[in-house]
Amino acid sequence: MIKICLLTWLICCSTFSSVMLLKEYKDENLTGWMMSEKYDGVRAIWDGKELKSRNGNIINAPSSFIAQLPNFALDGELWSHRGEFELIASIVLDENPDIKLWKNIKYMVFDLPKFDGNLSDKMAYLEEFLSSNPSEFIKAVKQIYIQNNSHAFAYLDEVVSKGGEGIVVRDPNATYISGRSSKILKLKKWHDSECQIVAINSGKGKYTGKMGSIDCVDIFSKIKFKIGSGFSDEIRQNPPKIGTIITYKFANLTKNNRPRFPVFLRIKRSE
Repeated sequence: MIKICLLTWLICCSTFSSVMLLKEYKDENLTGWMMSEKYDGVRAIWDGKELKSRNGNIINAPSSFIAQLPNFALDGELWSHRGEFELIASIVLDENPDIKLWKNIKYMVFDLPKFDGNLSDKMAYLEEFLSSNPSEFIKAVKQIYIQNNSHAFAYLDEVVSKGGEGIVVRDPNATYISGRSSKILKLKKWHDSECQIVAINSGKGKYTGKMGSIDCVDIFSKIKFKIGSGFSDEIRQNPPKIGTIITYKFANLTKNNRPRFPVFLRIKRSE
């Protein structure tokens, strides 16, 4: 099968810029789809020549890292361990790459954008490539066949219990497209979004003299709300500036479309 797929393999000789993005799971029937852990790292697209962020900015990886990448397109996350997003971003987005720190970064590949085949064919091709070209950096993300929706949510529980962010489910026969696709979805215990800080509120009690909460406006819904949890003591002492974009998580939406139980996650970094 792999040899046949090689006949339909397309090498992207020009710059690859179309990025496929996830939508959120609603109530889709996932039977027959594939699932994998959602890695909380920095999205990276390799077009065969350059490594770029989802926004098209060059990622300055060390030459030792680049040398192990193939001459065909890859899509994945630059990642190290669960719960290390800030550390990963500081390493990966540094204009002057630290070779020692980059040794901890793995390229968790979950798609081959220019491969004309289904997801199983794509990952089999990548595995065959890696067997002939061993890499300490490139890792093919394991894809698991979904028996039914209960199977997917059981796997979600397993991943979250180990400190993972969530899972990604995808139609294995879906074509790689630019933009958000209903054929690739994220499942999480919590939802997440981004908002802009519009006010810093002083704290009371143990937070006297520090930031207590923030008022912010969701950049998508334009709904204004307050976030008072998830902040470290360091951030409360030195809060982000008004106008800063942050990522937050929430349980669900109220009838007025306000996020219920919003929690600060991180300051959004440019890619």
